[in-house]
This record gives sequence, C-alpha cells and structure tokens, in this order.
Amino acid sequence: MTGTTPGTPRVLRAMNDRAALDLLLEHGPLSRTRIGKLTGLSKPTASQLLARLEAAGLVVATGTSEGRPGPNAQLYTVNARAAHVAGLDVNERRIIAAVADVTGASVGEFELATPGRRADSVVRQVADALDGAVKEAGLTRADIHRVVIGTPGAFDPGTGRLRYASHLPGWHSPTLLDELAAFLPMPVEYENDVNLVAVAEQRLGAARGHEDFVLLWNEEGLGAALVINGRLHRGFTGGAGEVGFLPVPGTPLVRQVVKANSGGFQELAGAQAVPRIAKTLGIDPPQQPHAKAAATLLERAAAAYEQDEALTELLGQYAHRLATGLASVTAVLDPGLIVLAGGAVASGGEVLRSLIQSELAELAASRPRLVVGEIDRAPVLRGALERALADTRDEVFDTSR
Repeated sequence: MTGTTPGTPRVLRAMNDRAALDLLLEHGPLSRTRIGKLTGLSKPTASQLLARLEAAGLVVATGTSEGRPGPNAQLYTVNARAAHVAGLDVNERRIIAAVADVTGASVGEFELATPGRRADSVVRQVADALDGAVKEAGLTRADIHRVVIGTPGAFDPGTGRLRYASHLPGWHSPTLLDELAAFLPMPVEYENDVNLVAVAEQRLGAARGHEDFVLLWNEEGLGAALVINGRLHRGFTGGAGEVGFLPVPGTPLVRQVVKANSGGFQELAGAQAVPRIAKTLGIDPPQQPHAKAAATLLERAAAAYEQDEALTELLGQYAHRLATGLASVTAVLDPGLIVLAGGAVASGGEVLRSLIQSELAELAASRPRLVVGEIDRAPVLRGALERALADTRDEVFDTSR
C-alpha cells in the first residue's frame, strides 16, 4: 500500500510547510529567523523549509528588513499568484463576481445586471459574470482553481433543486448544477448567501475566534446562519436558518410557506415591517425599496434616539419584534453569540443592538451576547471568496504529495 503515514518525515515536513504558510498569510512578510521562532524550528530547518516552498512556487522573496541592528534580513511572503479563486453573489437583479489571489486580496470584480433574463440563460449569466471578473483580474478562466456561488435559499442535496428561493428566476431546473459543472472547467460549489455572510464574519469579522454562533441577516429577506463547533449547520434539505418562516406571535400563521415565500418572522421583523411601523407612528417613510427605506429609517431613529419620541418608539418596537424571533432561536440553540448583520439591523447600530439585547434578556432563558456584524462591504461575496480560499489552500499548500 502506497502513501504517507502520520509521523513520517515527509508528513512532518508538510505540516511545518503549512504552518509557515499560514503564518505568512496572517503576519505578512517574515524573515527566516522570525519564521523559525514562530514555528519552533531551528534556523537550518527554517532555511530548508523556505527553500522548499520557494522552489514549489509557494513563497517569494520580497525585500529585506530594516531598522534593526545588524545586516538586513531577507523577507519572504506567500506567492500571491500560486492560485486564484472566484466568488459569485447572485440575486434576482444581478450577479456580482470577484476574483481573489491565494492571499485573499481581491484582484478583479464585475457586476452583471440580470433583471428579466430568460430562465434558460442562467449558465450564460454565470459564465459572463465570471469572465468579467477574470478579465478585470488580467487572468483567464483556466487560472481559476475553484468557484463558490452564493444564492438565496439552498440546493437540496437529494434533488439538486433550489429551495426557499422562488423569487430567483431560472435557478430551479433539476439539471442546472450538471449544466454548470459541464460548462465550467473548475470545481464549482454552492452555498446559501446568509451562510456565506457567516463565513466572512467568522474568518474576518465579529465572530472571529468563535466556534459557535448564530448570525441573523436582515436585508431584503430575513434569514439566519447556524455555526456549531466551527461548522455551518445546513440541515437535512439545506434549509437550516430559514427563520423567515418561523411562526411567531403577532402575525397570522402562514400556510404553504414555501409557495408564499414568506412567514411569520419575516412579516413581523423583516425590512418591510419598518416602513409599516413608521406609518403607524406618523412618520413618512422614504419612497425607496423596503430594504433601503428600512435602513434609512433605522439610521435616523438611532441618531435621534431619546430626542425624537416617534423615532425612539420606532426603534423600540422594531427591537422587540426582532427579539421575539431571536428568543425562539435562543431557546432551541442556546448560542453564546448572535451576530446582527444586513442593512436593516446594521443601520440601527449600537443603539438598536443594545435595545435588542435588553428585550432578549426579558424573553429568553439564556443570555447570548449580541454584536453587530463588521463586514459591511459585499459580505456574501467576501464569504464566497473565503470559502473558496479555504479549500484551495488545503490543496495548493499541501506539499506532502
């Protein structure tokens, strides 16, 4: 039987190689001496490691250290061109595609408008968006190691059909995934858009260092991502976290929620609820799509908290509605951390977060800590890139083969 065995010199070298590469990604350019100290390796072993990684095209020399006694030391960094990945963020109006190098730096981005496109053009839409980002990066499609596509809803692992996203035209064909796999030369993975926001927050944002947390996303739709022991929990059909369908007090029970594409918690605390609350309080909502209108109103309310009675009441009522649904989530999952993300909650900032925290303390048996998400630009796209990078680095950085 061929292959490597844990504990053999080859495997131990590969483990040291990966440790050094991860340190270079985290800290930036490092000298041989610094890598040795951080990994616990001797200077000769660290030198051999760097020579091995440089020969494999995984690290490059980049300048020298300055400002220290003695001769300047050669610095090394991860070779950004060792691999590239792409991420796509899909909704019913557009596809945004981005390309990142193996260090995570974005090197190309492209947005393709898709309103009114025919259902049979989805493969072409994906290809056009991807090619636009690839061209912007100065690459070709063959340079991309992996693509991760984020969509609303989730693809059922048993049928391959997209569920919980009836508003996304053209993405519900049972053969779509096979067609995309046949058309694109690299591995393609699919993930729920809110799950990808959680990936971005866990890798780079408010949930960094946390193995267990819930992310509540509230923008054009209301959804959640569940991370348990560091892994996304997707459920049997991929629908874990579709909390917009959660029956809650204060709204009629919705029947056939998949067909209706809405549910109790969505009606109670989705972005569309904010302009309705404003009208009952005598506040004229802005003439904008409901997600933008909600963000505008909540930002105004947070700025005028305890100064304007109507806006203060708006913020209080909305915080109570959000806490009502979160109390059910907390009762089942008992998370230690809840991340509030999406324009309809982020716009309320710390004031809204504090109000939800206080309301939740009254409604839930446990006391999870609430924080506002930190990835404010294209979080779905960032999560798609981070997901693609994790798998690609595992492949490209594996020097045991």
